[in-house]
Amino acid sequence: MNARRITPLRSKPQGSIARGSPRRAVSVWLAGRIGLEAYGAMAERLAWEVSEPAGRPPTLVLYDLEPSITIGRLGSRADIDLSDDELRSHGLEVRFVGRGGGAVLHGPGQIGIALFAALHDLGLGQHAVGSYLELLETGLEGAVRGLRCGAARDSGAHGIFGRTGLLAAIGVAVRKGVVWHGGFLNIQPALELQRRVKAAPVAAGPGPHTMGSLEADVQRRVRMPEARAAVVEHIVDAFGFPGSHIQSGFPVPLRESGRGTSERRSRVG
Repeated sequence: MNARRITPLRSKPQGSIARGSPRRAVSVWLAGRIGLEAYGAMAERLAWEVSEPAGRPPTLVLYDLEPSITIGRLGSRADIDLSDDELRSHGLEVRFVGRGGGAVLHGPGQIGIALFAALHDLGLGQHAVGSYLELLETGLEGAVRGLRCGAARDSGAHGIFGRTGLLAAIGVAVRKGVVWHGGFLNIQPALELQRRVKAAPVAAGPGPHTMGSLEADVQRRVRMPEARAAVVEHIVDAFGFPGSHIQSGFPVPLRESGRGTSERRSRVG
């Protein structure tokens, strides 16, 4: 494996949280599998609800996206080394989505992590997207290390890297002071197809551009419930939430999710 420009474990950013802690506890939802259309509709609704004055509190959703490939602002179809026939044979839909980051292959063994919040509810200024990204990566890095897996961040690319490649891909969006989406953490997915999708932009420099997994890094079983608990714990800690309310299921009724969801938004890589 080629070397990357790795930075050591970093502590929580100093001075990035305004006036101490966020004002409200975070609502955490441990959800199950969701399709692309349903996720898009849910995301639009949650982003609107957290933007309302005295609306929904910051909401963290951990979910399992149906097998597919999504491509963010920094990716392209050229990052997928699979022909159209191969994509059809594996049942993989490819979709360009309104988030930052590159191309990500989704399926069993991966945790989707989406935080919906107004920046002021995170104790951040309206334009402090860089601080938000730093805190999100701090939480994901802490979760990976909490699972006894070595983790590091790269000075030239967002994400959490391990021995086998990118362990956590980052892809967020921001619109009128509201952040949404988040990232994808690979726990135990099959790596054969992962190796054929470049999740880290080539412009980030030499080194692994595809995703690995925690289990491949540590060479032992990593239980999904343990991984979800670590993600929640370390994201709550990174953002300094005063508390968390943990529930199972989805935060909105998925039967209300419509098709043709708008993707008009500002996107951050």
